[in-house]
Amino acid sequence: MLEHKRTSIKKLHHLAMRCLDTEQTRHFYEDFLGLPLVHAINITETKTGRATNTLHTFFQLNDQSHIAFFESPEKPFIFKKQHDFDLHVALEVEEQVMLSLFEKAKTQKIEARGISDHDFIHSVYFRDPNGYVVELSTKQPQHDETLDPRKNDAREILSSWQKTKNR
Repeated sequence: MLEHKRTSIKKLHHLAMRCLDTEQTRHFYEDFLGLPLVHAINITETKTGRATNTLHTFFQLNDQSHIAFFESPEKPFIFKKQHDFDLHVALEVEEQVMLSLFEKAKTQKIEARGISDHDFIHSVYFRDPNGYVVELSTKQPQHDETLDPRKNDAREILSSWQKTKNR
């Protein structure tokens, strides 16, 4: 088995996506999820000198990483409701927070699904105003062992998948 390699990459700084309307996005991420808006950049010129009208916003998680958004009315972008398998962001929370937000979503008519038992995590899913799926996950007792590549046969499973996926 290959030794698990560590990278010099420290952590996620931010994940950036497009948004339809920054205020609706802010309402979901700040008012509903509780992630504070910590920075906004009004971009009027690109690094290549092209004029633009784009707003870049950052919402901070407790580990100092961020979820960021671009609103750019001049650049067309096709928004659609994403399927979980296509695109979603999963955020770790304590179980009581997950359950509380799940109930809060129901009262605020925010699309919410769950609770899904994935063995090593339990999750609920919400849809933000842009169509993105946001998963809130709580670690289960076997979480760390399940994600240990020395114990879970991840490489063998991938290898088997590659050999059989197109049959």
